[in-house]
Amino acid sequence: MVCLLRFCGQRGGVGLALCALVSFGGFFGGLFAADSPALLDFKQEDFRAIVARAKERVFPAVVYIHCVNENTDYGKQQRQTSAGSGVVINGEGEVVTNWHVVEKALEVRCLLNDGRAFTADLVGSDKDTDLALLRLRIPDGERLPMAALDTGTALTEGDFVMALGAPWGLNRSVSFGIISCVRRYLPESSEYSAWLQTDAAISPGNSGGPLVSTDGRVVGINARGALLGGNLGFAIPAATVAVVIPRLREYKQARWAWTGLQLQPIRDFQRNIYFDGDDGVIVADTDADSPARAAGFLPNDRLLAINGQPVRALMEEDLPGVRLRIALLPQDKPSTFRIRRGKTESALVMQPRAKGKVTGEELVLKRWDFTLKNINQFEVPELHFQCKSGVYVSGIDDSGNSSESGLRHHDILLSVNGQPTPTLEAVRKIHEETLKAYAANGTRRIILSVLRAGRNLQLILDISRDNSEP
Repeated sequence: MVCLLRFCGQRGGVGLALCALVSFGGFFGGLFAADSPALLDFKQEDFRAIVARAKERVFPAVVYIHCVNENTDYGKQQRQTSAGSGVVINGEGEVVTNWHVVEKALEVRCLLNDGRAFTADLVGSDKDTDLALLRLRIPDGERLPMAALDTGTALTEGDFVMALGAPWGLNRSVSFGIISCVRRYLPESSEYSAWLQTDAAISPGNSGGPLVSTDGRVVGINARGALLGGNLGFAIPAATVAVVIPRLREYKQARWAWTGLQLQPIRDFQRNIYFDGDDGVIVADTDADSPARAAGFLPNDRLLAINGQPVRALMEEDLPGVRLRIALLPQDKPSTFRIRRGKTESALVMQPRAKGKVTGEELVLKRWDFTLKNINQFEVPELHFQCKSGVYVSGIDDSGNSSESGLRHHDILLSVNGQPTPTLEAVRKIHEETLKAYAANGTRRIILSVLRAGRNLQLILDISRDNSEP
């Protein structure tokens, strides 16, 4: 299912400030019998009026976001535009949106529902939860309409919700549906939070907009939609937003604690593995050079409690909650983990460390016509397994010099002209030397040593063509 999902920020388009028409007609009047429990709450008032009031409470706080981004995916520096949505969460002009909406943004502009436009500054962002916090540059003393996060209401499948935002750049739009699942686990995308699944349409451009309940409160932040067929949308729960945003406000990042514990549910249906009992969570493995491995954790240990508080992950959708508990542990003092190994219970003491960046820094190499990134264990774990540090090819210009060198994405660069390349700074200096040598005496061939799938290869790069944009 994950392969069918996509982030719903709109890349490369210009948003149009158009108002989409929303009509519910008589559909819901005939959907249920008059005495259906699903409509008991709406007997005293027309359902359309309830929806309209909820929309009116939140619409003034919805913003259309337009970004100018820097894109280096294709081996060179390019600028492009992207569109998304957001919601104002306090009168001072703080806006919640998605990380992927403002990723690599050089400029962010926001349009309010009343036509006012403001430039926005990025306060902080977190890739793991796909959340970002902006602050609008509003005049001193001015306050903006805001929407309230609902972290207290227990949502259930079948609850009616609306997705507000700017799908396809169409500002002030509403789609309507129900909560399809309150805790959807998406492998590789549910590190610290399960998702709200809805059949309210979430299209490109809807990302970052609010998912709203019928009482006019924000229950989630829209993030993903179906790539092929059907209304399959996913939103970040308001409870997760309430945890992350204060941390972005204080630290500019989520500042998660990291232990290196790899966890597995007790009833692991996907892998057809089932463990005895229903308490705790299983340690599947530990990362190399991690606090967990240093503390003595072993595969198949059953983690029962953290600092005296029980933990439990019976099914895979329980894992994000346990991981969040661990990620919020203090990083300046040890924590106690009670485990069961075989039939014996014991305590292990471990001090988590800061997770740090989850994406590597990047370097654009003009004339070489490819880009490099630092190897980051969270972004490219398969490369980190081969080399604990170093740099790798993250983008290749198909029309540039590198396209004929045999270089491939994810090649680990070991050296250039025999000079080691352990860091981006080392490559930057070598890059400057090769350009000076070409200008001085026409030296156009350089030798690249790369590691590819465990094999060392020597490649020749001819830098004689100038593909730089005017």
